[in-house]
Amino acid sequence: MKRAALCFLWHMHQPYYTDPVTGSASMPWVRLHATKAYYDMVYLLDQFPRISATFNFTPSLLRQLEELTAGAITDVFLEHARKPAAELSPEERAFVIRHFFSANWATMVRPSPRYQELLVKRGLHVAPQDLEPLAKRFTTQDLLDLQVWHNLAWFGYGARHRFPHLAELRKKGRGFSEQDKDDVLALQLDVMREVVPSYRKLAARGQIELTTSPFYHPILPLLIDTEIARRSLPHLPALPQIKAPADAEAQIRKAVEYHQLVFGEPPKGLWPSEGSVCPEMIPLLHQAGLRWFATDEGILARSIETQQGPWHRSVMLYQPYEIQHQGRILRAVFRDRDFSDAFGFRYHRTLPQLALEDVVRRLRTIPHESPREDLLIPVILDGENPWEHYHDGGEEFLSLLYQKLTAQAADEPGHFEIHTKTLSDALTSCPAPAKLPHLHSGSWINADFTIWIGHEEDQRGWELLRHTRQRLLEVSPSLDPDIRQAAWEELYAAEGSDWFWWYGDEFETDYKLEFDRLFRAHLRNVWTKAGLIAPDHLHQPIVPPAPAHAQQDLVALPTALISPKLDGMVTDFFEWYGAGTLRVAPPLGAMWSPARYFAHIAFGFNLETLFLRLDPDRTLKDQEPPLSVEWDIRTTDRAYKVTFPLIPPTEGTFLLTRGVPGEPFEYARELQGLARQRIIEVAVPFREFELTAGQSFAFSILVTREGLEVARYPHQHPVTLEVPTSDFDAMMWRV
Repeated sequence: MKRAALCFLWHMHQPYYTDPVTGSASMPWVRLHATKAYYDMVYLLDQFPRISATFNFTPSLLRQLEELTAGAITDVFLEHARKPAAELSPEERAFVIRHFFSANWATMVRPSPRYQELLVKRGLHVAPQDLEPLAKRFTTQDLLDLQVWHNLAWFGYGARHRFPHLAELRKKGRGFSEQDKDDVLALQLDVMREVVPSYRKLAARGQIELTTSPFYHPILPLLIDTEIARRSLPHLPALPQIKAPADAEAQIRKAVEYHQLVFGEPPKGLWPSEGSVCPEMIPLLHQAGLRWFATDEGILARSIETQQGPWHRSVMLYQPYEIQHQGRILRAVFRDRDFSDAFGFRYHRTLPQLALEDVVRRLRTIPHESPREDLLIPVILDGENPWEHYHDGGEEFLSLLYQKLTAQAADEPGHFEIHTKTLSDALTSCPAPAKLPHLHSGSWINADFTIWIGHEEDQRGWELLRHTRQRLLEVSPSLDPDIRQAAWEELYAAEGSDWFWWYGDEFETDYKLEFDRLFRAHLRNVWTKAGLIAPDHLHQPIVPPAPAHAQQDLVALPTALISPKLDGMVTDFFEWYGAGTLRVAPPLGAMWSPARYFAHIAFGFNLETLFLRLDPDRTLKDQEPPLSVEWDIRTTDRAYKVTFPLIPPTEGTFLLTRGVPGEPFEYARELQGLARQRIIEVAVPFREFELTAGQSFAFSILVTREGLEVARYPHQHPVTLEVPTSDFDAMMWRV
């Protein structure tokens, strides 16, 4: 009689959204998915102790869960949710109505009449420039209800069963109080704190297996050598040359170590990021103590077709394989693509009972079509995103499925039995696996790497990564060990696959610009932590901003020469008349922290001197560690930095440093030319920047904490100016 091991592997993954400098994440998906899929999946499985499964957690996700539950970080969405609705600024109101409908509208917004009512009031499609006027139409109660519903809608069935108060709040539906909101956010934290212990509990009783992925979810083959992409994409143009097997080894080793720290024992198996594999990764996995990995059936088909002849799916798929490279052996499992994709992309479109019938049909067909006596049926897919598309989060469908499998209702007595198993248990009980002499290099999408390196934007990102890594290699021997480790950690975060997923035109998201910004922020942090001047190109978006976004990042250029009195006061209205200004608020609805450092920024010049005016925001308070201002000025071949504390004390001086882009700043000298009372005024002669009339230069204003950037003005591109000539006023008059 045939025996089939049905092996579910649910992959849980989020990129590293945290900026360690600000102590904040710009996106909320770790927190929100925790109260839905992460908790739902383990909660439901706990009700069916005879059902086994494997769960794969990326360490970058686990670290953020730890940071959030410990209060070490927050996220920008949570900061906007916590703030009393009556105290929201115009920019914050715009943020709330822009982003607090970020949920599946069909399954999470429309079923709640009040949530749907607020969506209709805002409109389905809103241009950024319309957000502030629209936000004025929302009453304080509207905004409070929206703050509550955005978080309430993300609680899945597990949390609602576990905490009945959530059902009471959903029934109330509208007219929420600030206390109701506090209750929702407190329960959110309670659920997040239960996630990891719940998985540990089921692993301890042997019901589930916990596995890992490379720490920050990089595409391992491309990290080992970007030229590996040509094995499946021979017609790619010239690629940035990265050969970083040491980074691949570090991503694997760190993942195993962190997994053991969180769950108490090391993982045996690994889901490579995006199912991306190549032969060169086999020794690295083996060295880290891993004994098996999983990927897509397309990889198996290409591997067999390349070396052994035709691909016979039903004969070849449902078994483990043994792969050897450089004397190291690992086992590999290849997912049933169509079966797995049905869970992720099709079953939510039909009734749970009909979806269940299709699962049973497949489970009965596979043993009949396969000649093997012992089968391994791998159903491997994303464990968090699909359930947003199910009307009840997938509860009814999964419950029916687990009931059916518990009762062994898919068996055919006398012909075959089907049992759920963890992948390690299934591999242990399988007879000697087949040998696979060649492993194709590719991913789970089309068995190649197009998504991550095939587009011009992808390749631009790889070039920025290559340049940053090369410079870090050069300076690492001279760095203090702690600084060196911190710089490499930021580089590893930038190696994650998710930044490259959104480059190019294959996929779209409202948050594409933010993924781009996060990628470049991690790279900038590498340079800054290493004490180097970050090159200008790291401040330039790879994804071109849409015109609507570009128009919001307003810079008004100077229209007249100025000579303000340096006294830290607005001595006379006209002393800054004709100066340029920078918008201090981020583009409406953008994913920056709501922290405000300045109420107003102005800049200008006369023929000899460059001036800066900063009006600190009234909400700004002393912070530990203290905040500083860096006025970065770039010429064609030099970089200068004017540095001073944002918060007093100060004695009217600033530090001027200079250097060459890509090198450390050199000490220049301390200069007079700063005044601070109600405002901050700074004056620096053009000669200090080695600039003469008619020469061009660019500048940005940074707020830093311990030397690392927490805010930047303008938000995307630096201000570009020319040193004025003697006819500047006349030219402006003609204009």
